[in-house]
Amino acid sequence: MKEPKITLDLVKSHGLNKEEYDQILKTLGREPTFTELGILSVMWSEHASYKNSIKYIKKLPREGNQLMTKTGEENAGVVDIGNGLGISFKIESHNHPSALEPYHGAATGVGGILRDIFTMGARPIAVLDSLRFGNIENPKVKYLLKGVVSGIADYGNCFGVPTVGGETQFEDSYEGNPLVNVMAIGLLKHENLMKASAEGAGNYVVYVGSDTGRDGIHGTTFASLELSEESEENRTAVQVGDPFMEKLLLEASLEVIELGLVDGIQDMGAAGLTCSSSEMAGKAGTGLEIDVALVPRREKGMTTYEVMLSESQERMLLIVKPENFERVKEVFDKWDLHAVKIGVVNSTGMLRVKENGEQKAELPARMLILGGDAPVYDREVKCPDYLSNANLLDDEEIREPEDYNDVLKKLLTAPNICSKKSIYRQYDHMVQINTVIEPGSDAAVVRVKETGQGIAAAVDCNGRHCYLNPYEGAKGAVAEAARNIVCSGAKPLAVTNCLNFGNPYKPEMYWTFTEAIRGMSDACLAFDTPVTGGNVSFYNENPRGAIYPTPTIGMIGILDDYHEAIKSGFQAENDLIILLGENCRHLGGSEYIKTCHNLIRGNPPVVDLEREKKLYETFLKLTGAKLIKSAHDCSDGGLAVAIAESCWIGELIGAEIDIPLNNRPDAELFGEEHSRIVCSIAPDNLARFEEICLQAGFPFLVIGRTGGERLRINGLIDSDIKEMHDLWENALEL
Repeated sequence: MKEPKITLDLVKSHGLNKEEYDQILKTLGREPTFTELGILSVMWSEHASYKNSIKYIKKLPREGNQLMTKTGEENAGVVDIGNGLGISFKIESHNHPSALEPYHGAATGVGGILRDIFTMGARPIAVLDSLRFGNIENPKVKYLLKGVVSGIADYGNCFGVPTVGGETQFEDSYEGNPLVNVMAIGLLKHENLMKASAEGAGNYVVYVGSDTGRDGIHGTTFASLELSEESEENRTAVQVGDPFMEKLLLEASLEVIELGLVDGIQDMGAAGLTCSSSEMAGKAGTGLEIDVALVPRREKGMTTYEVMLSESQERMLLIVKPENFERVKEVFDKWDLHAVKIGVVNSTGMLRVKENGEQKAELPARMLILGGDAPVYDREVKCPDYLSNANLLDDEEIREPEDYNDVLKKLLTAPNICSKKSIYRQYDHMVQINTVIEPGSDAAVVRVKETGQGIAAAVDCNGRHCYLNPYEGAKGAVAEAARNIVCSGAKPLAVTNCLNFGNPYKPEMYWTFTEAIRGMSDACLAFDTPVTGGNVSFYNENPRGAIYPTPTIGMIGILDDYHEAIKSGFQAENDLIILLGENCRHLGGSEYIKTCHNLIRGNPPVVDLEREKKLYETFLKLTGAKLIKSAHDCSDGGLAVAIAESCWIGELIGAEIDIPLNNRPDAELFGEEHSRIVCSIAPDNLARFEEICLQAGFPFLVIGRTGGERLRINGLIDSDIKEMHDLWENALEL
């Protein structure tokens, strides 16, 4: 097949601008071939090169004594948990594909992040998801939600990994751009830790897994564009996954790793064979020569260009010593999977692509890798004009409620607060039988059966807070994730992030990105939770506008003994209810003023990092003394919602609450101040509780007692627990 002539229009259709093409000509000293243009277009896309974000991502805290990998240099981060074991974890987005094909987009998002985990030599032990949609009353939104949830459920359930937690939020800004962020966690032995590099001249490049088809071609470039009516037609960029094939690939990959037969391994995810081959060579400073005629295919007539850019799922690239190849092939044959030698590692520093011996591409590997010779930009920033009005909010202009019972019920049935049981009941969260704290609590906890430890995990972000103040909103996302981890009794360890923003070429949007990075960095430094890696997803816009800035935080923590994990709901009658923290004074950015006053205004709550860290330290001292029976952080909906949810996340147990109200009652009950945890303890433990808090210098209030069938708060709220629970649980039905 004759390759098309390279023109500027063809270059632009590949997502490259004239300046970038000029850089290509200067580096190569010649015009690229059509295959080379395709390779460069995907590797220099935003999705692969991070050309508009890498400068700022590098400012995030990336060092920690517990880290076993360097941030951004491997498929996923790994944290040492002792006893010769490590936890591999990462979060990534599959937003654009899910907007077009919600089922397959979400399913392949799960498949891709799972492969990132087991390429590290880790067996996946848990999945969490962070989802964003528009108004749930919109039939298109409900269609997207159902498709995404089904895709996540079917892939995870069939693969055999528990989906143990997550969050689902609804805001108008996500109407045309749903966010599908998936986090996976795996467990590995230190000696099985793998790297994604092609070392050792003469070693074989081995293709393993499923066949290559035309699905997903230019998926990486597609993810670097705004959604439009034209992109609706670009369904070839959405891959189709097969969880049963992935399960076979998992077992075969872990077997050859355990046998010590693999020198390097990389998932063929975004940009497929192009990304895996170029990145493995670039990281090692070596070169690769591959012949695509050897690549197993499921479609006839595929060109070199198509084979290199295909994003067909369930495929890996291995680096194997020649003497180990036959044993590797035997293992993959046993699992009915391909294991084909398609090339050799050399010392040229070049990626050479041939087809039946005819050279189709020859590019410096360094030209293609993150942190290599790809372009890096620092875009113009401008504080958005909308903030001057959006941040204006005089609490006195907000009418205080006449009926606080009615307000609480409205909040409990609001889409952002109500039970997500109709979503997570579709996920098998008990497969592998290691789930200790199930979906619906502040953080999930999964046991490490080899050691008795527990791994806590949470995903968090409040996009509305980030819209009103991206710096404080991003700080708040880290703080809430850490608070959720701590509420389970675990110590926060490390962070992975999924940075979802609009078009970086728009100065106002780029400003929100840089401010969010600044906030995330400050919080992670304060809490000693380094960022191990993640994902940037720009161009989450459509003709109606951009999403809220949504820097989703995935965090893990560690419990020495999983039996000590703490649940969110009250555990017994006649326990004392205590607020760790102080009263709330502000209503800015709250779910209350959105739901009851139709306002998205004000300044969101400010995170006092020193106070927040002291809360964690104090609470972990309390858990270490075995004083805490339940704990639930205050976040969406404020204190009243946190208390109400504590009454039924578990058994139905009422509460009598009497809070000293120093400010207007609706701010105290429904404001969303940080650094607060509602916990319960046995009355006999109050003296010891007080002693620890006083020694730590952290404020607390005894605000009530558990018991009965009603929730009563200060004479303002008096409602039947079962009635409220039923409203909360049945508000969202799929």
